[in-house]
Amino acid sequence: MQPDTPLTRLSRDQLPESMQAAWDAAQKLHGDTTFVEVFGQAPQVFDWYLTEFYQKLFYAGRIERSIVELVRLRLANVHGCAFCNRSDTLAALAAGVPQAQIDALADYEAGPFSEKEKVALALADMMALTNPRGHITREMYARARASFTDGQLVELGVIMAMLCGMAKMIFAYDLVEKMDSCPFV
Repeated sequence: MQPDTPLTRLSRDQLPESMQAAWDAAQKLHGDTTFVEVFGQAPQVFDWYLTEFYQKLFYAGRIERSIVELVRLRLANVHGCAFCNRSDTLAALAAGVPQAQIDALADYEAGPFSEKEKVALALADMMALTNPRGHITREMYARARASFTDGQLVELGVIMAMLCGMAKMIFAYDLVEKMDSCPFV
């Protein structure tokens, strides 16, 4: 379902030069540039999101890139974001995630994942917007601590919170294409 945001969109030519490459990439990959065009109204926020969140935490944190990519893709699948699924699948593949794992995300506990990957995916399910009562139980914490330090769990939690918060924002503002399975349509 194509987005129909009420927010004002800027054309590519109206965007700051620093955002025009993002517009080009969105057009090439998605055929939809709504997200970039709306964020053109707040280029400093767009820059913060890419630099502070993605470059300084998501890609440069203490969690293996393949794990954060799996978590991000799992959340995109659960939330039903078609826009995110396309981008996140390519990013996961580029991070070395095998196609067999991508194909098995719906039933990751039975899939070709390490215990550490299964724990991270279970934590993603706990954090998903579709799980308003999700929380870390003592049992889940014990399972998670076998693979992650408390510091890594905090880092992973912040990454998932940012992804889920952005998902809520992009759905509430109708900035991205959603899958038919999206529970937020």
